[in-house]
Amino acid sequence: MRLPEADAATIDSAKVRDYLLSESHPVGRFKASFLSSLGYEPAHWELLRDDLRALAREETATPGLRTSYGQKYEVRGTLSGPNGRSAAVVTVWIILHGESSPRFVTAFPGVKK
Repeated sequence: MRLPEADAATIDSAKVRDYLLSESHPVGRFKASFLSSLGYEPAHWELLRDDLRALAREETATPGLRTSYGQKYEVRGTLSGPNGRSAAVVTVWIILHGESSPRFVTAFPGVKK
């Protein structure tokens, strides 16, 4: 199945710029190291945002936990970074109760199948 309403998916700029690509964030710095190895950088955070959104539109979504906030989904795929390197990634999305479009939660390195 595809992520419901993937074309309308929202990704908060701070989540990408100040978390995933931040080398000083207590948790995000580990993800930043992985993403910088693909050529992503905070100054051009929009590239990562756009690539995450494309992944959500193109790859298979697997329903995850249904929480008190809404339904989570995992989308696994391959990110091809600006420097030409590629890596498997897992993205997590949530559709909050009362909403129809997904919101980006997080991304982390995946395992190629």
